[in-house]
Amino acid sequence: MLRALTHLIITFSASALCLSGGAERANAQTYPIDCAILLCLSGGWPASVPCSRARAEFIRRITPWPVEPPLQIWRCPMGASYHHESDRSPVPRIYDIFFDDPLPQSLPTRSIRDGSVVPRTVQSLNDQHAEKQPHDPALRLIQDRADIDISGPEFNFVRSIRVYDVRFARQYESGRDGDCNRSATVRLGTYGTQGDFSWRTSSTAAIPEAHTGLERWGEDCPGIYHRSVFVDWRDYEGNYGFEQVNY
Repeated sequence: MLRALTHLIITFSASALCLSGGAERANAQTYPIDCAILLCLSGGWPASVPCSRARAEFIRRITPWPVEPPLQIWRCPMGASYHHESDRSPVPRIYDIFFDDPLPQSLPTRSIRDGSVVPRTVQSLNDQHAEKQPHDPALRLIQDRADIDISGPEFNFVRSIRVYDVRFARQYESGRDGDCNRSATVRLGTYGTQGDFSWRTSSTAAIPEAHTGLERWGEDCPGIYHRSVFVDWRDYEGNYGFEQVNY
């Protein structure tokens, strides 16, 4: 899969670059940005115009306020026209989405008989069921997680993303005895098995060493007042990457 993934990223980057000039500039930006983030992140953010745009959006989302999930995988319609085959990688379909029509023509669903995933066209929905669907076909995708099964190890790079929201971290001396006061509010955002994003309470001790600004936290009592958002990840090959936004 890695060879195919690398080839697709290179091909996508070259194709998007060719489309980025002249009257066709608008066409180069019709692909879902979260599909671009997904592919470019997995490949270690290769140097290209579309991957630069994807990374910029990835970082913009963690720039306060508010702090958003940097990858919103539910906005990348991987399940469109998807055939459930255990030996088939979803990556070629992700690539196809970049250059297909903006809205998919089919949706994955589960068969009532055996629970297996089978494609179902929007047009085939019966009237009663269709009335319950949002008018925008894009909104019919699962709203908080990937619309296909991404529990396999090839999608570990999605689950590797961690977002540390350091709302504040303060350290200072006070009182006659020079007591050291420390207080901090830190949230950790992580991705679940199917790409669902959630927050939980964390601490300064959990923040990775690559983070800067709290190096002397807990040492003697230097005055510190720090606020930042830190995101890190590992790409498909396990290479480590991170970004930090101070505010």
